[in-house]
Amino acid sequence: MCAGLLLLVAAAVLGPVLFADAATERDLAGRQAPAGLEHLFGTDDLGRDLFARVVVATRLSMLLTLGAVGISVAGGVLLGVTAAVLPRLPRRLLTGLIDILLSFPWLLLALFFSVIWGATSTGAMLAIGFAGIPVFARLVSTLAASVANTDYVRAAGLLGSNPVRTAARHVLPNILPPLVVNVAAHASVTLLSFAALSFLGLGVQAPEYDWGRLLNAGAKDIYREPMAAIGPGIAIVLTGVLFSLLGEMLSQERRHTVRAARSGAVAAAGPDGDAVVDVKDLRVSFRTDDGSLIERVHGVDLSIAPGEVVGVVGESGSGKSVTAMAIAGLLGPQAQVKCERLLFRGIDMTGRFTSAQRRQLGLEQAMIFQDPLSSLNPALSVGRQLTEVSQVHAGVGRGEAVARALRALRLVQIPEPDRRIRQLPHEFSGGMRQRVMIAMGLMGSPRLIVADEPTTALDVTVQRQVLRALHDAREQTGAAILLISHDIALVSGFCDRIVVMREGVVVERLAAADLSKAQHPYTRGLIACVPDMNTDRSKPLPVIGVAADEAAPAEQEVTV
Repeated sequence: MCAGLLLLVAAAVLGPVLFADAATERDLAGRQAPAGLEHLFGTDDLGRDLFARVVVATRLSMLLTLGAVGISVAGGVLLGVTAAVLPRLPRRLLTGLIDILLSFPWLLLALFFSVIWGATSTGAMLAIGFAGIPVFARLVSTLAASVANTDYVRAAGLLGSNPVRTAARHVLPNILPPLVVNVAAHASVTLLSFAALSFLGLGVQAPEYDWGRLLNAGAKDIYREPMAAIGPGIAIVLTGVLFSLLGEMLSQERRHTVRAARSGAVAAAGPDGDAVVDVKDLRVSFRTDDGSLIERVHGVDLSIAPGEVVGVVGESGSGKSVTAMAIAGLLGPQAQVKCERLLFRGIDMTGRFTSAQRRQLGLEQAMIFQDPLSSLNPALSVGRQLTEVSQVHAGVGRGEAVARALRALRLVQIPEPDRRIRQLPHEFSGGMRQRVMIAMGLMGSPRLIVADEPTTALDVTVQRQVLRALHDAREQTGAAILLISHDIALVSGFCDRIVVMREGVVVERLAAADLSKAQHPYTRGLIACVPDMNTDRSKPLPVIGVAADEAAPAEQEVTV
């Protein structure tokens, strides 16, 4: 493939220089000569060497193809990314317009535009280029929509990144691999379209010529001298195959890096003695498709002291993660938060943040999501994502930020940090990615680490490593930790205090050391679901059901 690409480039660059005379020199005595050693593709009706003309036509054919592809890609990316980041109503209008344009056959649009711009080489390039915009707009909007819904893109928006910056630095780099493949495939189709328009007399006009015009001329004598038509056809087919192979190669080898979203100014910290988190009567509702609101968190009160480890435990859907996201200010616009008080170190998390408050939040809050692979930007190295906090929010230089990142990776027990810092997230195991997320939180001056089920889907050995990294982070920084988990045994062994939630309501609060004294039947049901060394293995484990709502005696086994 590389040899073929080099040959194609050489023909486009050197062909008009080396073969110009043979392509234009007339020899009426040798006209319509058959293919042979002297003339590989024979000669035309004026005695000009057809092989030389095919080589010379490479430059014009390539320039027109690349120009049309550039127009299609630029217009498609602009419309597609815009459709992905626009609000709901404008997005629907724009995607509707794209769908209407896609309903017309691509070649029909090309013929329509060629009539507008005229039967010239430039007109054909514009016609084919504009006809390809809807195809790329639909592709890019679909790819961008899947990336725009990821956690790191939403977090960038919540941290103040405008839609243009978010699209350029987070969305586009992550859709480039499939886009490159489609660009190469589209280049093959564009090349064929140019040949078709020129063959029909709607493209390149005399005295210029491309492969399509040569194919038209050779087709008239195809029964007498097949190579006159087969020669340009071979050039078209081989070039199209090379474009496709090039796209496959680029999609596998190219690595994309972009800068992270930026925001912030000077930090402002509250008094060290104040509660890190102070929540009073927190209620969170979500808007449904029909516009109605459904309340999922009902009047939660929570306070976390500096350095305290608080565990929030409950089954799926109990409101644990929603409460934590509200405290971190990461709920999207579809959520409606109401409360009497929702403060993080004196900052009202329900209001609009100043630049100083944004910077303070960037430095003092750390969020460890349940699935770090979808939370870390797959297009950026781990080191690039670690240093962003220090460079943007703390204002340190690149060298100091890298030094901090290496110290953070060593603290969370990442082996070979000097090598690992240059790797992408997918090159780490699940437990190591969680530790990278913890290290990212240590890049600032954290006062609160929110760990949203950080050990889910990890085996017990890796769970212990992750929890040990959290413990070391707390010892190093003095940060408070809000741990969200299903596992009440894990929470009781790690936290100072436990908050039990069910159906959006706090049903019990108790110290971790007093877990055996739990009073609420739901808490006792959670405890009963955890096997220990004395569990009778001949009986099925209990499950939480209706019985958890009943005030059963403490020693009674909770079953459905």
